[in-house]
Amino acid sequence: MTGDTVERVTAGFTEARRVADALLFEGYVLYPYRASARKNQLRWQFGVLVPPAWQDAGGEHTWQRTECLLEPRRADRLLVELRFLQVRRRSVERLSPDGESWTEVAELDLPDRVLVPWDEGEEERVALDVPLDRLTGEGHTRRFELPGGVEHEPVYDGAAGLVGRLVRHTRPLAGEIRLTTEPLPGPYGALRLTATVRNVSAWTPGPQETGDRERALPHSLIGAHLLLGLPGGRFLSMADPPEWAAPAARTCRNEHTWPVLACAEGRDEVMLSSPIILDDHPEVAAESPGPLYDATEIDEILSLRTAALTEREKREARGTDARAAEVIDLVDGMPAEVMERLHGAIRGLREVTGESTGGTTGGREGRRTTAGDAPGGARSSDGARPSSDDGGIDLSSDDGGIDLTVVEPSAAPLPAGLRLPTGPGLPWWDPARDSAPAPGGGTVTVDGQALGAGSRVLLQPGPRRSDAQDIFLTGRAATVEAVLEDFDGETHIAVTVDGDPGIDVRREQGRFLYFRPDEVDPLPEPARAPARDGEGGV
Repeated sequence: MTGDTVERVTAGFTEARRVADALLFEGYVLYPYRASARKNQLRWQFGVLVPPAWQDAGGEHTWQRTECLLEPRRADRLLVELRFLQVRRRSVERLSPDGESWTEVAELDLPDRVLVPWDEGEEERVALDVPLDRLTGEGHTRRFELPGGVEHEPVYDGAAGLVGRLVRHTRPLAGEIRLTTEPLPGPYGALRLTATVRNVSAWTPGPQETGDRERALPHSLIGAHLLLGLPGGRFLSMADPPEWAAPAARTCRNEHTWPVLACAEGRDEVMLSSPIILDDHPEVAAESPGPLYDATEIDEILSLRTAALTEREKREARGTDARAAEVIDLVDGMPAEVMERLHGAIRGLREVTGESTGGTTGGREGRRTTAGDAPGGARSSDGARPSSDDGGIDLSSDDGGIDLTVVEPSAAPLPAGLRLPTGPGLPWWDPARDSAPAPGGGTVTVDGQALGAGSRVLLQPGPRRSDAQDIFLTGRAATVEAVLEDFDGETHIAVTVDGDPGIDVRREQGRFLYFRPDEVDPLPEPARAPARDGEGGV
């Protein structure tokens, strides 16, 4: 391990923290950023590791487990950073007129802010630097403890002087990190790393606290996630591992967290294991001016609505939390050109090639699918780019790019029997006059077997492009309802899942689940019972 490799990991941790912060503080304080808003009454949803005594009572978890693969190469040690929030429960007290006593109040109204009771989140980090040879066998366990305490912050009101104080209570918190490695079979020298984070706090709920989650939160790790660094080595992608590592990757068991390669494309010395499922190499959008803590909203709309808050609402937001105050100041001071960038961005355009994706797919090796009755490609028979003579978009340009200039359509005659309606208010396409067959009646060949409506399949969604809902259906049997093709030539298989009580509703409304051909395995058709005497035949 050299100094430059350590520096790369250190820089990678800094880069990964920006993404992690978007997860750690997601939902920390939601628009309209006031403690009094109903949506801010139930908080801390992601990566919450509760005390063992609360796990059975509250149904939440006390641990998270990360398993991933790594190649040590020149690495001789593993760098680990556990990050989480510790709840600080804040109350507000007013100073009595005689200056001798304090009284807890629901709010303290100041000219620039309205202070109210609130649960703050204090970021905590636990760092480890462990030699790899200490992780074999029983591995390495690090226990950490955070003491409880009380802090007081005086509150001043300009010329009036001291008018109140904020009282912050933190509760004792204890946890442990356990790291182990085991070698993978084969000549590659790879290791399976298991990292378990566990809340071991001794707190137990009292008789009146059994069902009160708010009592357990100060003793919990909030938004817990891991940064893993391997100076001189590399981690393997869990979503797209090398072929030789794919069987081992499939047997990795990740519970309540998911590891991805952090930092930019092409770098693999840092891994982020977070309670929110991400793709490899996640990054914060360049257009984002700062954290807004509410990913359920579009940044542009969120910024505009925040700017429209009344002055009283902004004062309450500033008094709710320092991070909420930063959001208000960010939006109030946002230049017009920055706001304009939030409207959207095109990060890439797919070049029209005309190649049908119904052919060989990028899924499991050896799988070949062909779409039946696929429309012709966008290239001519000699491979030339399509011209704009037939109207639409001119795809040629002098610099090799794509010219998106819209050209006028030609006056080519319509097919016989087809007359498009004209006049104001009429649609450009009338389904009643379209003689083409209804979509969905085609077939697609998978592993040499033609699949169409009524075929039986086994769902095998790929981990690279599937979301959590798809993965939950792995191994479930389903019935093909239709085989469809989109405007890009991609083939999609619409299915209903066996045992779904809403199958009739899905069929009536046409609301199916969709999978690609390389995400299903054909099932044998059920054998038909032989006809009894007097039945069937002629």
